[in-house]
Amino acid sequence: MSLIGVAKSYGDVEVLRPFDLQVAEGEFVVLLGPSGCGKSTILKMIAGLEEATHGEIHVAGDLVNYVRPRDRNVAMVFQNYALYPHMTVRENIAFPLRMSRRPRLRRSTIDGRTLEAAEIVDLTQYLDRKPAQLSGGQRQRVALARAIIRQPAVFLMDEPLSNLDALLRADMRTSLLDVHSRIRKATLYVTHDQIEAMTMADRVVVLNDGRIQQVGEPHELYTAPANTFVAQFIGSPRMSLHPTSAGPDGLFRFGGASLVIDEDIAADPAAAMTVGVRPSALRVTDAGDACLAGRVRRRDYLGSDSYLEVQLSDGSSVMVRTDADSPLESGDDVHVDAEPGAFHLFDEAGDRVCSASARSRER
Repeated sequence: MSLIGVAKSYGDVEVLRPFDLQVAEGEFVVLLGPSGCGKSTILKMIAGLEEATHGEIHVAGDLVNYVRPRDRNVAMVFQNYALYPHMTVRENIAFPLRMSRRPRLRRSTIDGRTLEAAEIVDLTQYLDRKPAQLSGGQRQRVALARAIIRQPAVFLMDEPLSNLDALLRADMRTSLLDVHSRIRKATLYVTHDQIEAMTMADRVVVLNDGRIQQVGEPHELYTAPANTFVAQFIGSPRMSLHPTSAGPDGLFRFGGASLVIDEDIAADPAAAMTVGVRPSALRVTDAGDACLAGRVRRRDYLGSDSYLEVQLSDGSSVMVRTDADSPLESGDDVHVDAEPGAFHLFDEAGDRVCSASARSRER
């Protein structure tokens, strides 16, 4: 599937700026961003529920801009299950085939494909139940089976797990990936939940204000964010960001530490910059090994880990991941070391310039 120069406007309001996106056969791509950034609009344009203002949409090699929604060879799974309450699971799954305007299929063919779709989503024992007799996760699997039975070239999923509780969402993420590994079709999945994006995606497309901010594998987005928006939207707790400036030696400073540029990129020491660092790149250490020092403002206990908010000597603060059983509490003095390349420098526009390592702590 390919989107080339696609854009969407409502009158003078530009909802999606022109963008290109390719999703390979069998690839699971997640559209991630806050509410109102244009994620669902992209799915609707591909499905034919919204008309693209500019650009071309290709599905399985065919231009579909002017093709009716039912003929686009895509299947969409919505946040709302949209099941027919008076029909059984079997009848709900088979419904798209029974209503198809293509050459009518034999009943035996429909029954066989219904059973096959039910087996893929593990619903064979519930085929004779009505939707009211199912759990939320089971209803979502019925909706998924109803999409699978169409055998589309592309699956479009619009926040399909948002109505489920946290435990069931985790189970359904696993189920969805199992289903995807069996059908191996191009899938475009919309969510505002970064956990879903980072655990499910082959690639993530991060959007904000109608623009694609970055496209990449989850690890790439976490370790090398393209800009400050991605840096803070990806990761929990989010990356700490603070203004920085260069000293007489031309080195940028942060919290009393001098930052040494790691990449072969010339950073202008006269320019206003922002420095960012992730909690996972910092650790509590002895004074002799530290590049930063400060005082604990608060401690967040999360079971497997604890996170310390540490106020540094220059008044800035960082979040530091530490052991769950760490004895440190609010008010304690603490010394912090950083991994090589832990710090990221961003320019005035918020774009990432390079990574840097902390050289030492000034005393």
